[in-house]
Amino acid sequence: MFDWFLDSSPVVQALIATCFTWFMTAAGSAVVFFFKSINRKVLNAMLGFAAGVMIAASFWSLLAPAIEMASEYSLPGWIPAVVGFLLGGAFLWGIDRVLPHLHLGLPIEEAEGISTQWRRSVLLVLAITLHNFPEGLAVGVAFGALGADLPAATLAGAIALGIGIGIQNFPEGAAVSVPLRREGLTRTRAFMYGQASGMVEPIAGVLGAAAVLYMRPILPYALAFAAGAMIYVVVEELIPEAQQGSDTDTSTIGAMIGFALMMALDVALG
Repeated sequence: MFDWFLDSSPVVQALIATCFTWFMTAAGSAVVFFFKSINRKVLNAMLGFAAGVMIAASFWSLLAPAIEMASEYSLPGWIPAVVGFLLGGAFLWGIDRVLPHLHLGLPIEEAEGISTQWRRSVLLVLAITLHNFPEGLAVGVAFGALGADLPAATLAGAIALGIGIGIQNFPEGAAVSVPLRREGLTRTRAFMYGQASGMVEPIAGVLGAAAVLYMRPILPYALAFAAGAMIYVVVEELIPEAQQGSDTDTSTIGAMIGFALMMALDVALG
């Protein structure tokens, strides 16, 4: 089975990897069948952990390879890294201004994006969906980079990124479905909404892999773009949500553990 995966095209590999990350979101969402609420400290730790994983992945799996690949395209390493990184953040900033969504723990009056009459539960799911898009894109770009046959792009590194994103998607799924249950949704509906937030990852993964596979000169920019999009989500969404309440140490420790785990995965496997 694994040999078949190794022999598949980067686009198929990206699809399989992002289906795994989606599955991990669904597995985390299934926690709602066992718990109706999550302790605030536990939720903060989950969000901090997710932030740590994404920060580590942004550098070790995306920015560092982008800088190394730039030299192979006879470019100064900082140019694609800076340009792609800022474009990724700008892209998420634009989507954030347009797509209606609501961050966890906020009243519906503070929903962002264009004005809409959508229900609170839908707005909460859209916020996490917006968060998951750059994750799927990052995994897709990492696998698509394999088609360029560059030394900086390794299958082990791409797999490490997929595993890391999948691990942090588990608590993320729980952090979506359980609050939705507390909002009054049935367990089944809360689970369906929670796992649906991860459906965008396979779509983003395939798009990212296909883009860099057929437009190789953009590869360093694409890697940095995915990193910029993820860092935007971390700073704009995850960190503020993880720091809610008087106990900020728990989320900080969670972020440290998440960063260390992702760094260890990438260095050990990549």
